[in-house]
Amino acid sequence: MRLLTTRYHKRFQMEVDLRRSRRTPVAVYPDYRMVSWSPALLHDHAEVKYLSFRDELDATVFPCLGELQSCVRLMEEISDRDGFVPEATWLAQYIGAGDHRMECCGTIQAIRTTRQRANIQNIGVTPHHRGRGVGAALIIAALEGLQQVGVSRVGLEVTAENDAAVRLYQRLGFRSVKTVYKAIEELPPAFRAAVR
Repeated sequence: MRLLTTRYHKRFQMEVDLRRSRRTPVAVYPDYRMVSWSPALLHDHAEVKYLSFRDELDATVFPCLGELQSCVRLMEEISDRDGFVPEATWLAQYIGAGDHRMECCGTIQAIRTTRQRANIQNIGVTPHHRGRGVGAALIIAALEGLQQVGVSRVGLEVTAENDAAVRLYQRLGFRSVKTVYKAIEELPPAFRAAVR
């Protein structure tokens, strides 16, 4: 008896041509700063990735995003890749006004696939810090870093149901170039309820 069912999740592959794209400055709320890549920040990137995706559909589509240790391994793999672009890898930090606390709240990385092309990986903003311009600031910082190293075309992939992310990418000049479907095997709802 087969218990698992296959469910397909629609994803958009999106691209921006940096030679034709004009980016407008974005307003980030005060008390945020963007910190460039350093290997010492690997665990901070991984934790933000985990906190950003653990309760989202993306953690179902990519189960590694739902576990902290898997996010650490993922960041290690990304930063060890030949095409890893440190100039396009940023960590957003919130510096609390008055209480002087620092909280890492956003992450972005990029991997170069050819001399002139790169893909952005896992743009993540923790739930409490969404809607404050952090995601847009991360993307713009990454695109500027990619442009500095000679990349002219940048791609990313997003779950179609993530309307806010799709709108943000479109506002920043990304256009959908392909629709793909990611197959996920999962327990039927009645079995999932029984397992909990």
